[in-house]
Amino acid sequence: MWLDKLIELVGEEKVIVSDNLRERLSKDYYWYSPVLFEELKDKVADCVVKPTSIEEIQGLVTFAVENKVPVTIRGAGTGNYGQAIPLKGGIVLDLTKMDKLLDLKEDTVKVQAGMRLGTLEKKLRKQGKELRIYPSTFMTATVGGFLCGGSGGIGSIRWGNLWDGNILGVTVMTFEGEPRIFEVVGEEIEDYIHNYGTTGIVLEAILPVEEKQEWTQHIISFPTFKEAVKFGDELAHKEEIIKRLVSVCEWPIPSHFHSLKDVLHEEKSITMLEIEESCLDALQSLVDKYKGSTDLMIPANNYHKGLKVSDFTWNHATLWAHKHGENMTYLQARFKVDRIFEQMDTLRAEFGEEIQFHFEYIKIKGKITPASLPVILYQSKERLYEIIDFCRTIEVEINDPHTYLLGFGGYNLKMEKILMKKRENDPFDLLNPGKISVKQESEII
Repeated sequence: MWLDKLIELVGEEKVIVSDNLRERLSKDYYWYSPVLFEELKDKVADCVVKPTSIEEIQGLVTFAVENKVPVTIRGAGTGNYGQAIPLKGGIVLDLTKMDKLLDLKEDTVKVQAGMRLGTLEKKLRKQGKELRIYPSTFMTATVGGFLCGGSGGIGSIRWGNLWDGNILGVTVMTFEGEPRIFEVVGEEIEDYIHNYGTTGIVLEAILPVEEKQEWTQHIISFPTFKEAVKFGDELAHKEEIIKRLVSVCEWPIPSHFHSLKDVLHEEKSITMLEIEESCLDALQSLVDKYKGSTDLMIPANNYHKGLKVSDFTWNHATLWAHKHGENMTYLQARFKVDRIFEQMDTLRAEFGEEIQFHFEYIKIKGKITPASLPVILYQSKERLYEIIDFCRTIEVEINDPHTYLLGFGGYNLKMEKILMKKRENDPFDLLNPGKISVKQESEII
């Protein structure tokens, strides 16, 4: 059996076969979706390996190709779509020990794919630098996991998402009997962004860095969600107010934020912000204009020390609702900027509080956009897709987070190019197999 051969090749101490560890390292945050939970809960790798060098990875790739063993690449497993779950058993290749900072220049940093973003941000800030964007799970998420399974996060209000020049280069290993290693820059990087690790193994990445800012954190409450959105929208568009985060949550979503129960108020919708401390007077003027109430302010000298406002934004808001609510899941939506309240009113009239609104303001190709992560009271798969279909009939775009198939969730991926690159770099379809639909492949062939 191939597993015995693998143990003989790399050593028993490096091959994880215990049931508990295999189960844990075969899963990500797929359980955000009750649909994916039912589909993926029984999927487990035959073993897990945590390489510590590129040479080890090369040897594992050669072995897997010779023995036709499927391999799924994993970072910290903080993705929500089952990206890191092996559909066909085989090996989970956990890259979290490939975590070195390789080079820091004036405006770039080069790191191994397994480096945690929180560790990297901490190191950079000690050098007077900081990352442009990172997910709300940054304390555990890895660079490679974010690049291959994420899209945007904290900082996206200023710098956009991964496709907006926030990845400058990657080092990739192919999945062949004699694996190739090469550097990728420019437009070709898109073949490796949000690809679920299907087109090659990302070993290293070059990221842009910026001068460190002094970020203050705020929670501002408003009597109604519409007032919170109006405030958030104007703030998002005010370029003179330097910001890293503008997140808006409708009550009752904040009722699930138990760590904030002493500062939040019943029935109040909130905005959660990261603002450069030189802009506090301008921020206060805007808060006064919309008659908001500052419920929490964390000064810049406590940034990333203890409580973090970002821990309640992006998909962390969904996490809190899932943890403390009942049958809560979510969608990824995009509203029409000039029809946002009309579309919200239509959804509320149709579904009541089955939909609870949550917006993250981001830039997409330089344009401010209210991306939405509404929390959904889950009743059934059929009801969930009724909501999705209805959203699309009123021109609310939906990226479906309840599918593990690459390209079916949205993000306007260039699937034809990704598929061509997969065939070139993974000719035996051993990298994370099953995450690209057979129909999709046949249509592009």
